[in-house]
Amino acid sequence: MPSITKPVVRISIDRGGTFTDCIARVQGQADIVIKILSSDKKNYPDAPTEAIRQVLEKVENKPIPRGTALDLSNVEWIRMGTTVATNALLERKGERTAFLVTKGFKDILLIGNQSRPAMFDLSIKRAEVLYSNVFEVDERVVPTTCSDSELRKLNMQYPEVPDIVTKVSGESIRVMKTLDVPAVQQYLSDVYNQGYRSIAVCLMHSYIYPEHEIQIRDIASKIGFTNISLSHEVSQRSKIVPRGNSTVVDAYLTPEITKYLDQFTASFPELSRAETRIEFMQSDGGLVPSSDLSGLRSILSGPAGGVVGYAETCYDKENKIPVIGFDMGGTSTDVSRYDGDLQHVFETTTAGIPIHVPQLDVSTIAAGGGSILAWRNGLMTVGPESASSSPGPACYRNGGPLTVTDANLALGRLIPEHFPSVFGPNEDQPLDRDIVLAKFEELTKEINLDTGKSLSWVEVADGFIQVANQAMCGPIRSLTESRGHDASKHDLASFGGAGGQHACAIADILGIKRVVIHKYSSILSAYGIGLADVVHEEERTCVKDLDTATDSIYKQLNELAETAKSHPSMEAFPIVQAHKFLSMRYDGSETVMMIHADEGVDSRQKFIDAHHQQFGFTPTNRAIFVDTVRVRAIGKYENSSSSTDSSSSKLQKSIHAPKPSSSKDVYFASRGWINIPIYVFDTFEQGTTLAGPALIVDKTQTIIVSPNASAVLSGDNLVLTVEDSQKQSLSASEIDPIQLSVFRHRFFGIAEQMGRVLQNVSVSANIKERLDFSCAIFSPDGSLVANAPHVPAMIGSMAFAVQSQIKQWAGKLKDGDVLLSNSPRFGGVHLPDLTLTTPVFDAEGKEIIFWAASRGHHADVGGILPGSMPPNSRFLWEEGAVFDSILIVRDGKIAEDELYRILCVEPAKYPNSSGTRCYQENVTDIKAQIAANYCEYTMSVVQAYMGAIQDAAELAIRNLFKRLAPKFSGTEIAAVDHMDDGTPIQLKVTIREDGSAVFDFSGTGTQVHGNWNAPPAITNSSVLYALRCMVDADIPLNHGCIKPIDIVIPDNSLLRPKFDAAVCAGNVLTSQRIVDVIFKAFRVCAASQGCMNNFTFGIDGEGGFGYYETIGGGAGAGPTWIGTSGVHTNMTNTRITDPESLERRYPVILKQFGLRPNSGGSGKNPGGDGLVRDVEFRIPMSAAMLSERRSFAPYGMEGGGEGRRGANTWVRTDGTQISIGGKNSVFVQPGERLVIETPGGGGYGALEL
Repeated sequence: MPSITKPVVRISIDRGGTFTDCIARVQGQADIVIKILSSDKKNYPDAPTEAIRQVLEKVENKPIPRGTALDLSNVEWIRMGTTVATNALLERKGERTAFLVTKGFKDILLIGNQSRPAMFDLSIKRAEVLYSNVFEVDERVVPTTCSDSELRKLNMQYPEVPDIVTKVSGESIRVMKTLDVPAVQQYLSDVYNQGYRSIAVCLMHSYIYPEHEIQIRDIASKIGFTNISLSHEVSQRSKIVPRGNSTVVDAYLTPEITKYLDQFTASFPELSRAETRIEFMQSDGGLVPSSDLSGLRSILSGPAGGVVGYAETCYDKENKIPVIGFDMGGTSTDVSRYDGDLQHVFETTTAGIPIHVPQLDVSTIAAGGGSILAWRNGLMTVGPESASSSPGPACYRNGGPLTVTDANLALGRLIPEHFPSVFGPNEDQPLDRDIVLAKFEELTKEINLDTGKSLSWVEVADGFIQVANQAMCGPIRSLTESRGHDASKHDLASFGGAGGQHACAIADILGIKRVVIHKYSSILSAYGIGLADVVHEEERTCVKDLDTATDSIYKQLNELAETAKSHPSMEAFPIVQAHKFLSMRYDGSETVMMIHADEGVDSRQKFIDAHHQQFGFTPTNRAIFVDTVRVRAIGKYENSSSSTDSSSSKLQKSIHAPKPSSSKDVYFASRGWINIPIYVFDTFEQGTTLAGPALIVDKTQTIIVSPNASAVLSGDNLVLTVEDSQKQSLSASEIDPIQLSVFRHRFFGIAEQMGRVLQNVSVSANIKERLDFSCAIFSPDGSLVANAPHVPAMIGSMAFAVQSQIKQWAGKLKDGDVLLSNSPRFGGVHLPDLTLTTPVFDAEGKEIIFWAASRGHHADVGGILPGSMPPNSRFLWEEGAVFDSILIVRDGKIAEDELYRILCVEPAKYPNSSGTRCYQENVTDIKAQIAANYCEYTMSVVQAYMGAIQDAAELAIRNLFKRLAPKFSGTEIAAVDHMDDGTPIQLKVTIREDGSAVFDFSGTGTQVHGNWNAPPAITNSSVLYALRCMVDADIPLNHGCIKPIDIVIPDNSLLRPKFDAAVCAGNVLTSQRIVDVIFKAFRVCAASQGCMNNFTFGIDGEGGFGYYETIGGGAGAGPTWIGTSGVHTNMTNTRITDPESLERRYPVILKQFGLRPNSGGSGKNPGGDGLVRDVEFRIPMSAAMLSERRSFAPYGMEGGGEGRRGANTWVRTDGTQISIGGKNSVFVQPGERLVIETPGGGGYGALEL
C-alpha cells in the first residue's frame, strides 16, 4: 500500500485579551480559521493549545479528544503572539524580583522623572514599582568629559585620580569605586534564602562600562539564581530610568514566559522529534525561537502582528503609497504607519512604566466599540472609560451603559441577526436594540434640557459617532502631520473587529482617498504573525562624530552585522539579510533618529533630510553624532514572501456585485435614513464592484460603505474609494453641541501637536528632557481656548502675553509673522520664559482666525548669574534680557541679528551682568518654538466655537461654586499663609448666587525687595489651576474657567509689583503658595511642598553655560488619599533630567537622588515624603538655589501634621556643612557638593491611635 503524505501545516496564533485568533495555512487545502475565547477554564486550560487541537481535527478529519497528546509531525511551524507577559504586567502577577542599583539611587525607579501622570488629579496615582526588594551596590563610574562640544574642553577635576577606561564606543570612563564584591555576595545570598530567584541589575553608565554588572551576574549564577537580567544586555542606551525599568520588567516577566512555554510545550510530548519550529512574535514585529523569547520584548506582540499583517497585505509596493494602520477593537484603537519600512521606537511607556526596547510605533487611544458615551459639562464625551466585556455595551442585556457599539446598532450599522444569541444573564439572547433606543431617548432629553435644543435621539447617536471618529483621528494626525507627513497622502488599512464600521468616516475626515480591508482583517494580527520574519538584533553604544570617525563607526557596524548573522537563530535559513542602522543626532541635542546605513545609503544626508522633513529646519554649525550602531538580521527562505498587492489598477475586469442577501435601514448624517443592501463578503468574486451606501458582512465583522464611497475586491483585499463628502454647513450664530464636542478634540489636538514638535526640535535639557514648556491656542481676542497638558504655571498666564501682542501689533501683521516676548509688562512671568506668538490667518490671509503661542523656559538669558534665576536679584535687569515685543520672523526669515542684540548685547550693558551664556542653544530652541507654532486652519466658524468651548468651561466652574456654596453656608471662605520672609498671602472668597465668585487678595503683603514678586498673570494661572483641580472632571482648561471670577489684587503688592521689580521666583515659588492658600480656604487638602526647588549652576565667560532644573517633593494628603512622595505638585509638572544624561552633558556627579524618609506630615492619611538631591561639582562654578518652605512648614489639614521644611546644605571638601538658606548662591570648587532636601507634604486627618 502506498504511503499517504500528510499535508504541511503552518499555524499562526494571536492570543488576545478576550479572543484567541488562529489561522492555519494547509498545503493543498483551504485556510482554517479558528476564533475562541482566550479564557474558558470550564472547557480547556490553554486557548492556543485548544486552537491547535481544533486545527488538527480539521486537517486529519477525525475527532481529537481534549487532553490528548497532540501529534505535530506534519506541522512545519507554530507562530504565536501572546498576552502572557502583557497580562502579568497589567495585573502585577510577575515573578518576585530583587533590584540591584548603584548606591544613592535605590528610589530612582519609584521617582522616575518626578512628573505626575494626570496634571489635575490631586491624589496623584502613578505606577507602582515591580521589584519587591532593592539593594544599593557600592560602585561608581562616571564619564570623563561632557558630551556637548561646547563643554567637552572643560578640565574636569577630582579629589582623587581614579582609573580611566576607554571603551570601544569611544567614550572614556573613570572608575571612581570598584565593586564591593563581599557586600553583593552577602545580599544575594540573603535574598536567595528568602525565595528570590530573579534579579534585575542596573548600574550607572553600565551601557558603556558593563564590567560591574557582569561581576554581579557571575556571583548570582554561582548562588543559583535562575533569571538574571542585566541592563547593558537589555538596552545599550543611555538614561538609567528607562533602562532600569526595562531591566526590572524583563526580570519580572521572563520567568512567567518561561513557565508558560513549559506548560504549552507539555501538550506536545513528541515536539523534538517532530522538528516543528515554535516561534514567538516580539513587539518589534519580528519572530524569535521560543528559547530566545523574553518577557520585555513580547509585551506588544499582538499589535505588532497587525502591523506586519497590513504591511505585507495592504501596502502598494508598485506605487509606494504609505499606509496608516487603523485597528479598532472593543476598548481601544491602535494606529500606526508603514512606508515600506517598519517604524520602530525605542523609548515608550507601557502600563505606566517607561521602558527602552525596540517596538513598532503603535499609538493607542482609549476609544473603541466599548467606549462609554456621556454628556458632561455641556460636551459629548467618548471614553476613556470602557464598558469592557462585563457588563459590556447596553445592547448586551447586562445593564451596561451606552457605548460606541450601541450607537452603531441604533443607527442600523450593525445587524443583530449576524450576531450569535449569547447575551443576557443566561447567555442565550440576541442583541437588544430596544434598550439602546430607550437609553438614547433618555440621554437626548438631558442634552436638550441643558442646551435648549431640540435634537432627536438619532442626531445624538450620530453625534457621538462623530466625536468618536474625531478622537480616533487625533493619534493619526500625530503620527503623520507632526512628523512632516500629509495624512491625506496615505492609504488607510482598516482591521480589528470594529474598524470596518468607521473606516470610511475616518478616511473622509483625514482626506484619505483609499481604504484597504483584507479578507482576514478581523484576525489580521494572527495572519500577520504568519507573514513575519525571524529576526535577531544587535546594538552597541558608539557616541562618535560621524565626520571625524566615519571609518571607525562603519568598522564597528560591519563587525556587529557579522555577529548578528551568525546568531544561532539564523542557522536554519539559507538567506540571512543584515539591515544596518545608525542612531544619529545633532551635537547638543537629545533627539535621536534611526537612519538606514546599508551599502549605498548616504546616511549623513538621509539624516539631514529626515530631520528637516520632520522638524522644518536644519541646525547650522552642529556636528552629527552617532550614539549607537544597530543591526537587524532577518532569516529568509527563497521566495518566502506571502504578501498581497492591494493595487486595484491591476484588475483585469470589473463585475457587478452579487445579489444582496437582504437590505436594512441605516442612518447617515448626509442622507438621513435610507434602505441599503447587505452583501456577504464570501460571495464576492475578483473584480466585484459596488457603489455605496452598502453593508458588507462576514462571520466576524461589518463593513460600512458610505454614500460617498465605492468598493472593489482586488486580490484578498476589499478596496474602498472614498470621494470628498459634502461637509456639513455650520452656523457661526447657532452653536451645535455635537460640533462643539468635535471642535474640542481638534483644538486640543492642535495644541498637543505643537508640544510634540517643540519637544522634538529643541536641544536644551530644559525643553527636551524636563518638558519645561507649554503650547496653547487662543481666540482672536487672545483668551485661552485649548492647551496641551504641559506646565500649569505657564498655561494660565500666556493669555496675558498674547493679549499684549495683539494690542501692540493690531493691523500690522501678516501671514507667517512670529512675535517674541518675555517682559512681565507684556504678560511675561520671569525672563527665561520666552513666549512666541503666531497669528493664524484665514485662507485669504486677511483675517486672524486664532493665535498659536508657545512658552519655553530657556537655560540662560543673561543676568548676574548663570541660569538667569539669581536668588539675590533685587531689580529686573539683574535677571537677564528683557524685551517687550520683537518681530522675530517675517517672510520666512528669522531676525538673528536682532536676536543676538537682545540676548547677548543688551543684558551685558548692566553692572556685573552677562549676555546669555548659551546663545546657540537659545537660537535652536527659539526655532523649535517657531516650528511648534505653525498651524493651518481655515474653517470660518472656528471663532464662534472657540467662544462656545469657553462657555462650556465657564458652566462647569459656575456649577462647582453652586455645589460648594451650601458647604460653606455661614462660614467664611478665607485663608492666609506666609512666604518664608513673613510676607502674607491673604484670600477671601465670596460666592454669588449665579455661580460667580470674587477672589479678593486684599491684605496680601507689599512688594518685596527680592525676586519672589509675582505679576498678576501668575495669580490668574494659580486660580485657574486650583479651580480645574476642584472641578474633578474632564473639562477644557481655558479662559472660560476664569470668566465667572473677579480677581482683586491690591496695587504695589507681592501679587501686583511695579514693572522694574525682580520677579524670577514669583512664577516658581509664589505661584505654589497661592495655590496652597486657595486649597486651604476651600479645605480641599493639606499643603504640598509649596515650592519648585529651583537649582541652577554654570560658568560665565566664553564657552560658559547655564543649567536649570526644578526638583519635586511631597504631595499633600487629602480626605481620600495618601500624599505621594517624590513628585512635582500643583503649578509645575516638569520632568527632571535623567542622572546619566546629567552626568554626560554637564560637569557634575549626582551622588544621591532619592526619597527623604519621614518628611511627610503624619495623619490618618500621611503626606508624601520630599526628595534628596546631592550634587558634586567637577569644575569651579556658580551654584544657586531659589526655594520656599525653608522657614514655614507645609500645613496639615483636619488634624494632620505638618510636612518637614526643606534644607539646602553646602558641603565643603573638608566635610564642613553650611546651610545656605532658601535663596542663595555660592561659588563652588571641585569636589564640593550641594545637598538639597525638599519639603514633605502635609498630612490629612488626626492620626488614629
